[in-house]
Amino acid sequence: MTLAKTDSAGRLVLDDAFLNRRHIPPAAEYWLDERDGDLILHPRRPDARKLYIEATTGCNLQCRTCIRNVWSDPIAQMTRETFDQIVAGLADLPRIERVIFTSFGEPLSHPHILEMIAAIRQRDLAVTVGTNGLLLKPEMARELVRLGVDRLVVSVDGAKPETYADIRGAQLSTVLDNIHAFNEAKRQLGSLTPALGIEFVVLKSNIGELGDLTGLASHWNAARVLVSNVLPYTTDMRDEILYGYEPRQPFKAGGWPVKADAWVMWGTLELPRMHWGAERRCRFVQDRSMVVGWDGGVAPCYALSHNYSYFAIDGRQKQVARYLLGNIGAQSLAEIWMTENYVRFRSEVRGFHFPSCPDCDLRETCDLRGRNEGCWGWNPSCADCLWAQDIVRCP
Repeated sequence: MTLAKTDSAGRLVLDDAFLNRRHIPPAAEYWLDERDGDLILHPRRPDARKLYIEATTGCNLQCRTCIRNVWSDPIAQMTRETFDQIVAGLADLPRIERVIFTSFGEPLSHPHILEMIAAIRQRDLAVTVGTNGLLLKPEMARELVRLGVDRLVVSVDGAKPETYADIRGAQLSTVLDNIHAFNEAKRQLGSLTPALGIEFVVLKSNIGELGDLTGLASHWNAARVLVSNVLPYTTDMRDEILYGYEPRQPFKAGGWPVKADAWVMWGTLELPRMHWGAERRCRFVQDRSMVVGWDGGVAPCYALSHNYSYFAIDGRQKQVARYLLGNIGAQSLAEIWMTENYVRFRSEVRGFHFPSCPDCDLRETCDLRGRNEGCWGWNPSCADCLWAQDIVRCP
């Protein structure tokens, strides 16, 4: 009996009787792979659940912590044509649950952001918006509430005006006024949503303010404070990092200025990992996420969505090349999601079939570490990705 055959596109199709015995839908298709002499079946399913949309690469700020200080990509906005192609493709991804408007640009600066959100909400999908909060004026806040956005994440990297100004070059008081107006809009419209989240990039120069920030968060009725380490794009930020290969003081003794369970009365405080460890897990792949850039290019995660350089955990500068698995101008979202390269990439990341570069005895002399490549396994390599270590985090 023939258990499998390949179609004209090279996809593996299993025998219906074989599938029925294992309660697998007969229409299921697989990509066939081989590793160390073993055959591996990669199911080809439209099962994406989260969609990140980069409405713009432009921003009204130039923060010291930002990738925009070093990247080589253009400052541009997503066109309506590109966005309409995204929306048209959602019907073929029946398991999509949430769309996140956030990126390394400021989504609220896009002139049609409210129309974009409305188009997603018309499909009854949950929407998260990430913002620096400076454009969250009363009228904008009311529209976000009215449209049914269910999560709003505001980046606040300092609880003191001088610290915030040093990192972001703006006034903290403006953000505080806008958050107050946002909460007032929810009150006036009788809505519990959007739930407010606060994102805090922790540095040597602002870690002492984390306790004050959680106090502000409770005053703002925030449901979540997400703390991330900085990914150091510049030498300035390399000197600000708090994490390392091994636990550092004060973190050997759990030296956060606020306890992880000290905020549970008001919401959730999520703290990052502070040193390299054995567990490597990509939240983007585990959550079945995809990232659509301003130009329609589809990347698997934030880390591979732009061209830039940063300083790896060993202090070496690394050049990252944007990794695109398709463009919605040529293929639908579902077609891209189910291409052989994308399906195989997700499988490699789930099993984290990459070298552990920081543990390698040759790491000091390895030229590959200057690029996002590995000596074996899939390239681009996720070998020393700080997102996979939960050292760097995002909404």
